[in-house]
This record gives sequence, structure tokens and C-alpha cells, in this order.
Amino acid sequence: MKDLTRYRNIGIFAHVDAGKTTTTERILKLTGKIHKIGEVHEGAATTDFMEQEQERGITIQSAATTCFWNDHQFNIIDTPGHVDFTIEVYRSLKVLDGGVGVFCASGGVEPQSETNWRYANDSKVARVVYINKLDRIGADFYRVVKQINDVLAAKPLVMVLPIGTENDFVGVVDLLTRKAWVWDDSGDPMNYEIKEVPASMKDDVEKYREMLIETAVEQDDELMEKYLEGEELSIDEIKRCIRKGTINLSFFPTYCGSSFKNKGVQLVLDAVVDYLPNPTEVKPQPEVDLEGNETGEFAIVDPTKPLRALAFKIMDDRFGALTFTRLYSGVLNKGDTILNTATGKTERISRLVEMHANDRQEIDSAQAGDIVAIVGMKNVQTGHTLCDPKAPATLEPMVFPEPVISISVTPTKKGTSEKMGIALGKMVQEDPSFRVETDSESGETIIKGMGELHLDIKVDILRRTHGVEVEVGKPQVAYRESVTKRVEDGYVHKKQSGGSGQYAKIDYIVEPGEPGSGFQFETKVTGGSVPREYWPAVQKGFASSIDKGVLAGFPCVDLKFTLVDGGFHPVDSSAIAFEIAAKAAYRQTLPKASPQLLEPIMKVDVFTPEDYMGDAIGDLNRRRGLIKSQETGPTGARIKADVPLSEMFGYIGDLRTMTSGRGQFSMEFSHYAPCPANVAETVIKETKEREAAAAK
Repeated sequence: MKDLTRYRNIGIFAHVDAGKTTTTERILKLTGKIHKIGEVHEGAATTDFMEQEQERGITIQSAATTCFWNDHQFNIIDTPGHVDFTIEVYRSLKVLDGGVGVFCASGGVEPQSETNWRYANDSKVARVVYINKLDRIGADFYRVVKQINDVLAAKPLVMVLPIGTENDFVGVVDLLTRKAWVWDDSGDPMNYEIKEVPASMKDDVEKYREMLIETAVEQDDELMEKYLEGEELSIDEIKRCIRKGTINLSFFPTYCGSSFKNKGVQLVLDAVVDYLPNPTEVKPQPEVDLEGNETGEFAIVDPTKPLRALAFKIMDDRFGALTFTRLYSGVLNKGDTILNTATGKTERISRLVEMHANDRQEIDSAQAGDIVAIVGMKNVQTGHTLCDPKAPATLEPMVFPEPVISISVTPTKKGTSEKMGIALGKMVQEDPSFRVETDSESGETIIKGMGELHLDIKVDILRRTHGVEVEVGKPQVAYRESVTKRVEDGYVHKKQSGGSGQYAKIDYIVEPGEPGSGFQFETKVTGGSVPREYWPAVQKGFASSIDKGVLAGFPCVDLKFTLVDGGFHPVDSSAIAFEIAAKAAYRQTLPKASPQLLEPIMKVDVFTPEDYMGDAIGDLNRRRGLIKSQETGPTGARIKADVPLSEMFGYIGDLRTMTSGRGQFSMEFSHYAPCPANVAETVIKETKEREAAAAK
């Protein structure tokens, strides 16, 4: 049996460009996994092995790797920072026990760091904070600590102080031991000396050390008394308190360094061992039934219990599909048969591998607490639970957001459409926030996703990885329709033609529902004027019609139908007659209920240097944005606004031009809101023209 207390499943997450991947590289070098360090900006990092990642210098997929430090096994997942891939972050956090949040010492807490932090809070993941890039111009450790406190409402527990900043940054002082770690300029992380604290920093070290101990002892009443009585606490006692507080999320041990210059990373690794939980210390995953209700059972981390595992990522490579799986309880052996609760099918495990970025080592078995990849699983998607067929259970079902943007893709070469279909099928398995549909009228293939960059990357993967050249249509926004007026109406459906006829009469009310309520149906029929057995048919007739609105054929939302009265014929009435009547009633009444077009509104968070703030606000106003807040910080201004998605195409290019390349933004879907009349007219006209062109 493996000793689970020596396991750490951790993720590294942060904003774009804070240095996550570089930090991961340093960790792999220190732990002896790689001998030569690859650089991101040279496109040679170990965990960024996709061509698209190497070119753009950003991480798209979460890569998994295993390494050892101080006799502890680390399973590390390097997660993307870019907003369009937050689903990757979310999915990874789900299966991690702890994380390292990386922040840039000059950029501080950036828009995306907030989103990622929020996700980590939702998943209750314990974290250590690492403030990177202290060698950069404008780096300020104390400012970022304050920002973490103010912006993220998290309590940073300062564990080290930097010695010098910007070009003069040479090392850090460890507050617990009161020792200075000083590195030379050779760039070798092992070339350091442990010295006494520089005289100029003594006062600061004592001040911060006191703060550190005071915060830590709050976790243990006995030690607190001891401390208040003036006894000196041993380092192990303090560490015990810090560990407890970190796992309870009371505070976050904070470190600093420069990954690129190889300074300070060792202490972070020690902190992972000392303070982050092992798989047995994390709250066990609740088990749910197939509807998603909790059963009161938990997947306890114990190899003797029945198998519970979660597939959290699918990756397709040259050897077939790889299913990354986190084992919560039980043991998984090569040759076992397991049950997938989502499909109800059993599968045999033919090969198990341990991953190191894109190298792999074959293993025969894995147990609770491990993260492994299974080769060649058939019908498994992200979020599926794999379990023991004799004792089935489901771990929490994953909910994925609805896509907000779509584009059409057509293969340029004849005869490659089948190849494209297979490639898209694989990509949907890998990324549940990516959808593929075929337009029933035009026969085009439509891909949908979370943003422009998301789809841009998908098209790129089609071209490179799967060798399918495609033409891309203009981006289409996922509009919706709704009604604004209450209308009472009735409809009679009669058909008499040899044999039995069809008859159905319904009286009903159509009215707007609450925002976000979707489709509601209610019956207030009394006295048996419409027999109870026909009610579902009326509901079905309405429910199947709302997919197509009357303005431009977009799905209709937030409306309520109430069936109030009607009539039937003892011979000629049937369920089908009532269903047809409801469909015709929908087409008859909706145009009378003042239908309107709704558009997706995005929550936009823009960061710009202060000099360009006016231009950025003016530009958001031009895009029909509603400014929610603006605040200025030492590095620039933050503007939060709600902007319609249709106005945000190509925004990144415009923002970069406007701010001389220094602006950044992130956006996520917020809600649907009514479209102004002039915009609605244009959208309806374009949609009708497109349909007419497709019909030819």
C-alpha cells in the first residue's frame, strides 16, 4: 500500500503571463524530472507541448505531470489562465487537493486571477500564494499582498520577505527560521547560500514574524495560551498551526521569488509539503444519485473501499484517447472491468499510464488519491464517474455553461467532410464547453463556444492536428426571443376528411415570465372541458414550438402559457389533435404579444494604463456598454462594464491599438437583455437574408 500522507495533488493557476508554466518548469528541474529547462517564450516548455501553445506562448490545455520532492509524490496540473479556457481550470480544480496561486509582482491581482480565485473558493481548494517576477520593473511585493487582501478578500499569511526588488532582487528571508536564502546570478537554482538576515531588514523581519505567529496560533487554543504567556513556540508547533489554518482556508501562506531567475522556488515546494493537504485530509467527495441529489454517502479516500473515480479530462493523441482520472476511493488494476454510471455501460481497462506532460510510464495499478490516465476508453466524457459495477455510485455531475458564440465551418476540399466530422467528435469529447451542430435548413456545420479565442483555437486544432482545412463563416451571436405583453387567445383545430376526424379547442393565456425562468406551462381548466389526458399534449405542442421564435427564428425564452379552457369531441379528439392545436396557437398568438429580441450581455473587465482610461471608457460606451465601476490602482485602471457580445468582436485588437499594447481584458457571459429596436431590425433583416440565401 502506498502511504497517502506523502501525496500532494496540486494545481498551478493564475492570470495569463503571471508565469505558471515557467514555475512548473522550475519545479520539474528542481525535482530532477527534466535536466534542461525549456522556456515559454522560446516555445520549448515541457508542459506546453501543443503547437498552438508554443506559438502563442499561452497554456490552453491543462497538462499533468508527476514528480518527487522530499520523498513526497506531487501530481501537478498546470492550468490555463486565459478566460476562454476557464472550463479547464474549473475542471482541474475539481480534482485537486491543493493549489499554488501565482501572481505577477508588477501586474498584481489581474482580472483573470479573480475568476480563478473564485473558482478555487467554490471548490474549497487550499492554496499557497506565490508572488512571481520580483525581478521585473515595477515589482512590489507588499503592494500585491495588500491587493490579495483587498481585491480577493483573502488573508495572505506572509512567510518570506524579499531581499531587494527589481534588478537588485537576490533572495528571500524565511520568517520562521529567520534565515536569508541568497542566490547568485548563475541561474542555477541550487547555487544559494543560507545567511544571516541583512541588518537593514531586522526590524521588518521581527514585525512580520510576530504577525505571522499571531495569525497562526489562532488555530490552536493551547498554543495560543502558551504564546500569550510569553513562551517561545517551536517551529514544528507553528507549522502545525499554519497547516491547520491553510487546510481550513483561514489564510494562505504567501511566498515570493522569480521563477525565471530560479530564485525562491524551493521554499514554495517545501510549503506544498508542509501546508497543503494530502488526499485523506480533504473533505471527501459526496456521492449523488443519477438525478444529481446527494445520497448522504461519501467517497472516502481508502484503498479498501469500492472504486470511485472521476474522469476530468479527455485528451486525444497519436496512441488513442487518454482519459485522465482521479481516484477517490478503491483500487484500479489493469484488466479490471468498471462501470460508467453516465452511460450505464461497463468497460475493461486495458492500459494504465502515469503522465509526465506528453511522456508516459506504464503502471499496473493505481489507488485512492492517484491521478492517472487510462488508455483507449470508449464512451467516456469529461465529468463521468467510473466505479465498481457491484457497488455503483455517481460523483457530482458537472454543469457546463451554455455557449454564446457560433461560427459555421465548411471543409475547403471535397471529400474531407467525414474526416472533419470525426475530428470534431473527438474535440467535443475533450472539451464539453465546445458544441457542434448541423443547421437543419442550410446543412452547414456550426461550432459553438465560449468566446472568439476559444473558437479560433478550435479551428487551428482542426487544421494542424487533424489536417482538415476549413473555411470559417462570420461569427454569429446566440440571440434569444421573448414576449412583453399578456395576451388571452383561443384556437380551434378541426379536420374532417373520411374516417375519423380531428378536433381540439383550446383557450389560453400567453404572458412574459421572470427573466431566466425559461418556459413555464400551467393549466387552470375546470369542469373537464379539456380532459386531463390531453394536457401533456398541449404542453408538448407549445414546448416543441419555442425552439423557433416568430421574429427571426431564435429560441424563445422566459414565457408562460396557461391553458384556461377549451373543448373536445368524444370521437374525434386525440392527443395529436391537441398537440397540433397548440403548435398553431403558438404561431397565431406570439406575434400579438409584442415579441422582442434578447441579446447576450457579457461581464467585461478591462485593465488599462491610466493615461488611456478615457479612451477605453469612450470605446466601451460606443459599444453600447454600461460602465459598472472604475477604479485606479498603482499599475493602471480597472473598468468593469456590461457590454453586448455582438459589439465585442475584435475587441482585443482595438484595445491593444488604443493602449499601445498594454491593455488586457477578460469577459464572461452575464445575462440576456432586450435589444434596442435599431439593432433588432438589423439582426432580423440579416437572419432572413441568410435564410433566403441558404434556401436557394
